Amino acid sequence: MRKLYLSLLTGVIISIILLGWLIDTFSEQTAPDEDNFFWQAKLLVGIANQAGNNPINDRASFIEQAGRDFDLKIAYHSGASLALPTELTEQMHRPQGLLIDSDEGYFYLLKSTPAIKPDYIELQLEKPPERNSYDVILTIAFYSGVCAFMWFVLAPLAKRLSVLTHAAKQFAGGNLDTRIEVNHFTYIKDVELTFNRMANQIEKLLAENKLMASSLSHDIRTPVACLRFGFDAALEETDIEEVHHLLERMEKDLDQMEDMLSSYLSFATLEQKSHLLKFEPIRLQGYISDIVDQMHPKMSKNGLTANLSIKAELVMEADLHWLARAISNLLSNACDFAQMQLFISAKLHDHEIEITVEDDGPGIEPENWNKVFNPFFQEQGHRNRAGKSYGLGLAIVSKVVDWHHGKASVSRSELLGGAKFTLILPCKAVSQAVQSD
Repeated sequence: MRKLYLSLLTGVIISIILLGWLIDTFSEQTAPDEDNFFWQAKLLVGIANQAGNNPINDRASFIEQAGRDFDLKIAYHSGASLALPTELTEQMHRPQGLLIDSDEGYFYLLKSTPAIKPDYIELQLEKPPERNSYDVILTIAFYSGVCAFMWFVLAPLAKRLSVLTHAAKQFAGGNLDTRIEVNHFTYIKDVELTFNRMANQIEKLLAENKLMASSLSHDIRTPVACLRFGFDAALEETDIEEVHHLLERMEKDLDQMEDMLSSYLSFATLEQKSHLLKFEPIRLQGYISDIVDQMHPKMSKNGLTANLSIKAELVMEADLHWLARAISNLLSNACDFAQMQLFISAKLHDHEIEITVEDDGPGIEPENWNKVFNPFFQEQGHRNRAGKSYGLGLAIVSKVVDWHHGKASVSRSELLGGAKFTLILPCKAVSQAVQSD
């Protein structure tokens, strides 16, 4: 938007300065009344000089003849008949003579020379058109020019707004693939990029909601079918102990349904929490060590050990709760499939923090590396390996990394041979106090 403001301001300033200069130049060329009769004044000087060469008694007839020859309304007058102040009388001796306005709609040009002084020659002239009309024309030209300059500046803006409006209507009509091709010279590049990000986010949310509805309807069929089977069996069973056994199985199915619904609803409302992020600086060595300690009971249960490789001076800014949630999900996922050990590392690469979690389990097939972070995705060979798994743990990791403007990936661990999950997060500047703690 700053580009728009600067363009509008620049356009207005340039138009006013340029048009003002053009109008001033044109106005200067609009000469005063004296300049409008320049050639008549020059002619009158020549006639006056010629009249001075004639005797006084012949001057009037000479002037009359010159008027007929040049088709001029000219007359010779005695200076004694002219009632003018001395300063005006002196102006008759100037090269341009003395121009006098009259109420009859004429100008009178009076000219005298030393040869005919104090007498003078009078030339009657038609008045030129009123200059007020020029003022109106110049005013109209000025505002028309300003409007033209503003149109030149605003036309591209109107065009881009039209493109934005059309894209918004298409998107609102259900065409979720609609995006704006951002022009480098557009005034509203930020608005267009924001629209594209909004469209991407909405499309992603709708796709996740459709996928969640589909997955929920699919996954809930199994516990519902088990409930129906147990309920029917309990109604037909006469042995009270067998009925209690069936009820216990039904209770487990209900618990599974509650866990499933809780996980699905938690994921569905996850996006609403993105605006509540609170970024704080943290030393990664102690931070990740604490997260690993929290996972110690699960690692002990599975007979696993964890090795850490994190430099003490490594510091970054992040939302501590959600980053811990992402790392915990990766550790929990690794605990479900690891055989003996885990390896956790963090290092700095070109202003980015790279956090890795590796295990010595079976790993993930390469064709599924781009799918594991999708909601509800589970490899068939690993399904239900951990008992209660709905394919949301890694999807949450992906969302948390997106909130931190980073990226998550998976590959094969060269060190342990299993899965290797990598989080790359931007390393923001932190205060000197935190770095020196």
